[in-house]
Amino acid sequence: MTDALKRLSDEGVAIWLDDLSRKRITSGDLAELIDQQHVVGVTTNPSIFQKAISGGDGYDQQLRDLAVRRVTVEEALRMITTSDVRDAADILRPVFDATGGQDGRVSIEVDPRLAHDTEATIAEAKQLAWLVDRPNTFIKIPATRAGLPAITEVIGLGISVNVTLIFSLERYREVMAAYLAGLEKAKAAGLDLSKIRSVASFFVSRVDTEIDKRLSALDGDEAKALRGKAAVANARLAYQAYEEVFGAADDSAPPSDRWAALDKAGAHKQRPLWASTGVKDPAYSDTLYVDGLVAPGTVNTMPEATLEATADHGRITGDTVRGEYQQARADLDALAALGVDYDDVVRLLEEEGVAKFETAWNDLLKSTEAELRRLAPSEA
Repeated sequence: MTDALKRLSDEGVAIWLDDLSRKRITSGDLAELIDQQHVVGVTTNPSIFQKAISGGDGYDQQLRDLAVRRVTVEEALRMITTSDVRDAADILRPVFDATGGQDGRVSIEVDPRLAHDTEATIAEAKQLAWLVDRPNTFIKIPATRAGLPAITEVIGLGISVNVTLIFSLERYREVMAAYLAGLEKAKAAGLDLSKIRSVASFFVSRVDTEIDKRLSALDGDEAKALRGKAAVANARLAYQAYEEVFGAADDSAPPSDRWAALDKAGAHKQRPLWASTGVKDPAYSDTLYVDGLVAPGTVNTMPEATLEATADHGRITGDTVRGEYQQARADLDALAALGVDYDDVVRLLEEEGVAKFETAWNDLLKSTEAELRRLAPSEA
């Protein structure tokens, strides 16, 4: 069952699980995935926590204790989520140690309601890093306009960052620049750059969902033929942009001068991470965003269904990215020729991405508040 996952790992793709719950931690399931399915990291987001906390009784005791203390719902939620991340980080610590800090990491996101507030995002990132207090943690910061300077500042403080909600190639280049600026600040402050890590989470499936919807409104065979191609093309071109900054793994492309100076000082590349890799359209292969995005030095964070599908029937045949840049550009150009506005698509997806996480967070606050009221001690 794990041959395809092993091949994927051998190709230089780090396999992370896009899910976390207390049950997964306490049952030994996460440890089993690490041991048997080549999982070397975990990502979380507000939607994942909303599902975990509202869907089981594993949090009752902690909720009861928090209710007795009469903490605010905001504090309760952070105590619960950071507890899960801390425990998962401890389970993954051997991977962290074995990979020299590259993998074995768990990501936790800043409050999505702060996505357009730079200063609040910085303060929240610092607080989360302090609360979790594990070296193998990533603080997730969204790649909004306000998020970019926050990324620089937080990296500059020596805190490792997972940049999330990246949809556009232009914004991705800005994310890489923000990371380099943060490393330069950290270097100027005398920090050890080798201790700082980052990944840039480039979202995949949602691009196809939105562009396919627009293609469905068009007539003709050309529009039909382009369905299901935009997301992979977009991600492949993102990897090309990554090589332009950090250099190619096979030395076919040199790194930028800016990165070369930081590399010499001991810094690590900001790895591209393929996120939202669960296929939304049942007409497509359920391993489309795994099989089509195999490249060295990347991360693929998968929901469990995608992980199981890849283990069962993934087609890992080697690098499926670096030889496809010309076709990827042709696919995006063909979409533009049909009137599909790329800039409008990625703008909408960023706005929707923030809004969806805000909704999940607000729903989680409401359900947590209800549980705290239910479990609170009665007044004498």
